[in-house]
Amino acid sequence: MDGTLVDSEKVWEIALHELAARAGGTLSPAARHAMIGSSMATSMRILRDDLGQPDRPEEPDVEWLTDRVFELFGGGLVWRPGALELLHAVRFAGLPTALVTSTGRKLVEVALDTLGRDNFDVVVCGDEVSMPKPDPEPYRTAAALLGVPIEDCVAIEDSPTGVSSALASGAAVLAVPAELELPATDGVHLRTSLVGVDPAYLADLLIHRGLLQP
Repeated sequence: MDGTLVDSEKVWEIALHELAARAGGTLSPAARHAMIGSSMATSMRILRDDLGQPDRPEEPDVEWLTDRVFELFGGGLVWRPGALELLHAVRFAGLPTALVTSTGRKLVEVALDTLGRDNFDVVVCGDEVSMPKPDPEPYRTAAALLGVPIEDCVAIEDSPTGVSSALASGAAVLAVPAELELPATDGVHLRTSLVGVDPAYLADLLIHRGLLQP
């Protein structure tokens, strides 16, 4: 979701820098980059380490950050180039579709005001799995809920954490970097944007991987 469908990483950046300032410190660029695509728990650990406050209580920071991002999400989110068009095309084609995100359910519900709840058959949030990304559990959970073999799924990601999760799950992976550069990786198809991607392109990824017959 964040950075793949909507340009919400910039919203997170505002809130995280504000949180660091409330803690009496400054969030470093390296720490912020390390948080992209990660779970809330991982991000909070990175924040504490970056601020040199390893014993800082996590729960109040999570509550404050969630409330702040909730407020910012409520102002609406900007679509990434080509994302809305692809989502509409996928739904028009009748393809089962899942949103698989590291973001918690409370914030996802606000984001769905922009994304459209009817655009997804299944939504898997970061606080609804025991092992979040980069573990493959979120994508395997989504495929199981859709009733589709994971090998017949295409996952679209923007971060190293998300790509690792999708690749380990067994899905075909389309990667479109947003905030971070993504290195060339075996089994991962890289594009600069989702502009021009349609259901036929997604099917072609599976065909050329040998999972479907042409």
